Amino acid sequence: MALIVKKFGGSSVATPDKIRSIVQRVLQGSQPDDKIVIVVSAMGKSTDKLIELASQITSKTYGREMDMLLSTGEQVSIALMAMAFQAAGHKSISFTGAQAGIKTSDAFNKGRILDIQPDRILKALDAGNIVIVAGFQGITGEGDITTLGRGGSDTTAVAIAGAIHADVCEIYTDVEGIYTADPRVVPNARKMDQITYGEMLEMAKLGAGVMQPRAVEMGSRFNMPIHVRSTFSDNEGTIIQEAYSMEIKQYLIRGVADDKNVAKITVLGVPNKPGNAYKIFAALSDANVSVDMIVQSVRYANEGVTDITFTVARDELAATNDVLAKIKEELGLEEILVDDKMAKVSVVGAGMAGHPGIASGMFGVLGEHGINIEIISTSEISITCLIAEEHVEEAVRAIHAYFLDEA
Repeated sequence: MALIVKKFGGSSVATPDKIRSIVQRVLQGSQPDDKIVIVVSAMGKSTDKLIELASQITSKTYGREMDMLLSTGEQVSIALMAMAFQAAGHKSISFTGAQAGIKTSDAFNKGRILDIQPDRILKALDAGNIVIVAGFQGITGEGDITTLGRGGSDTTAVAIAGAIHADVCEIYTDVEGIYTADPRVVPNARKMDQITYGEMLEMAKLGAGVMQPRAVEMGSRFNMPIHVRSTFSDNEGTIIQEAYSMEIKQYLIRGVADDKNVAKITVLGVPNKPGNAYKIFAALSDANVSVDMIVQSVRYANEGVTDITFTVARDELAATNDVLAKIKEELGLEEILVDDKMAKVSVVGAGMAGHPGIASGMFGVLGEHGINIEIISTSEISITCLIAEEHVEEAVRAIHAYFLDEA
């Protein structure tokens, strides 16, 4: 007997026929005594359509009401999926995030899972049901619905798998697994059989859209193996786990990631006094704006002012501008410059720690292609460069060719 959590994304459940195909795949691929929980996203582009519908009412973002609206997409999916299992002769029951016991923070549109009380899920499994849970959503202590951000159904699935002590969490998507780069950009990118939580977390944060970063964090926390595989084939995908086999350790670089959802903000003329940087970034944090790369530079010695450059996601640019407009007056800032045509390109690999030459190799490749680097940030297992968006695909292909084509 196995206890398995399976997650199916929007493209996998886009039509009734696709839902029926998933039902047949699950029933044919499971043993009679297996216990199965299925987490689903909204059908196809349903979430985008709901966002567009809201934009026809107002240009403002009303966090609570937007979450109330967006959460309905997954309710449609879970009900249809449960009906499809029942029509195929198998007991099934659907639960919203709240009914599944998923408790979240009160940050609307960006909720974090704080706790899962899976009693109702376990009871339904013991009664012989295949349990269908709405991804992407939960409920606050006050009883308000929250959504978990793009890719939040991944996080739902891994969190539930950890809470019920599943044997594995399978993430079904429209690609075969995790690749060394986006295969739409690098046609010869290779599918990886295995990748560590740390490497996958870096790649997800740096733009690899196959997994949400919080889902990988959940996997690491629960030491839950995550199998990313295709809905549309029976091929093995990529296993995300704590460690990988010895033969894979030879690769210093595991992948190249890129992110086009980037805006660069430069705050000019910040009085160079203790606490001013805190005031800027605390105000952004209070507005739930996530800041990434940060560079502070003093123009001239003893001038008494500094300039701060940082990056945010483009979809958080409006909130960022609102915050900085208020801070500008309070601190007497000179000017705020915005460039929303930026992108990040990154190399990731646990094997790069302690190996000189990775940074110089990456910078050299970009230099040879005439691509200017605006900001550089590093971690133990990644190097990221901020570049102009128009050059990002060329950069990815060149860096992949340098580090991985001959690996």
